[in-house]
Amino acid sequence: MILAFVLAVCTVGTAVRQGDASMVVPPGKMPLVEGPVPVPVPPPPPAGWVPDLGPVGHLEPWQIVLAALTALPLAARRRYPLTAFGAVIVTTLLFNQRLGAGDTTVYTFLSCVVAAYSAAVYSPHRLRALVGVLTGAGLIAAFAEENFPYVTPGVVPFLLLVGVGLGANATHVWKQRVHALEVRQEAATRLALDRERARIARELHDIVTHNVSVMVIQAGAARKVMDAAPDRAREALLAVEAGGRTAMAELRQVMGLLTPAGEEPETGTGTGAGTGAEDDAELAPQPGLAQVPALVGRVRATGVPVELTVTGTPVPLPAGVGLAAYRVVQEALTNTVKHAAGATVRVVLEHTPDALHVVVTDTGGAASPSARTGTGRGLTGLRERVTLHGGTLSAGDRPTGGYRVDAVLPTGEPS
Repeated sequence: MILAFVLAVCTVGTAVRQGDASMVVPPGKMPLVEGPVPVPVPPPPPAGWVPDLGPVGHLEPWQIVLAALTALPLAARRRYPLTAFGAVIVTTLLFNQRLGAGDTTVYTFLSCVVAAYSAAVYSPHRLRALVGVLTGAGLIAAFAEENFPYVTPGVVPFLLLVGVGLGANATHVWKQRVHALEVRQEAATRLALDRERARIARELHDIVTHNVSVMVIQAGAARKVMDAAPDRAREALLAVEAGGRTAMAELRQVMGLLTPAGEEPETGTGTGAGTGAEDDAELAPQPGLAQVPALVGRVRATGVPVELTVTGTPVPLPAGVGLAAYRVVQEALTNTVKHAAGATVRVVLEHTPDALHVVVTDTGGAASPSARTGTGRGLTGLRERVTLHGGTLSAGDRPTGGYRVDAVLPTGEPS
């Protein structure tokens, strides 16, 4: 802003002092005449004659306005660099063509240099800025006689200092831009890490909460019938073992995401080769809709009545959608085991042409001791997971008693 005002004042002041541009012959543009130049001797003035200096600064108002406009657009050179550059070039060409070359070309040329520098440094449109600067330089060069100032040896150091200052400022601006870009990249990286941590936390919550809750129920049932019905106790302990293996397999898959590239995650808890069941667990795919019947069977083995109903024609689902559907059923069954002991559960998987409808309802019951350890984050993380795939999740008490979890998942990838 200050630079624009100073250049405008200097340009207008010089133009006013210059007066009528048609009477000004700039240095270096005198016609060359070979040989000695005759010096005319004026006749002596009459007695009582007073010299008439003529009008000083005789300019039309529009010429003064045009002189000011050769520099005033620089006030917007950082916010609108290309527009300011174009305005300076156009007004400079018009002003110098109308007023003729003279002392004002020093300031108009400096305004053009500052405008070109601002367009090159501050414009986000790199190609447009390059084309604009080259075009402006070509126009100034095409009319160099009117627009290029006469440079004396004393002005050369000043021009060199100006060039060094502009170069240093350009370097500083570029460093600031690089630093700002690095800051934005670091912020984006931190955001991505936070989201990945949240996703892994949801996975661990789903895995640990469900499997451990089922294992606790099964172990308690085995303890109660160990003396009276050893066969039932044995079945419950086998179910505990199967649940533990499933939990370990899913935990290995999640931990594999955290293992650096080129390293193998630890898959065993002791020395020696693993069993065939452990190897199969390690190679198990990510849970999906196909694993829902097995999940229901494990919960049913704990003594919880669970009914599974599948309607419609199943279609191939993206892996993320299948995993989300599995987690909905898993979280709903876990909450039933913890908060509604003795309830009857109904799981419905309804396939439609464009969505998968998952509904899990229970008839209500008494809360188990493990319900006090809940954090309430299960349904929150589940809702985020479903929303990530373009679906919706609702959960709440039923009017007739019990609880209902309802999720709708699109069968295609979210747009």
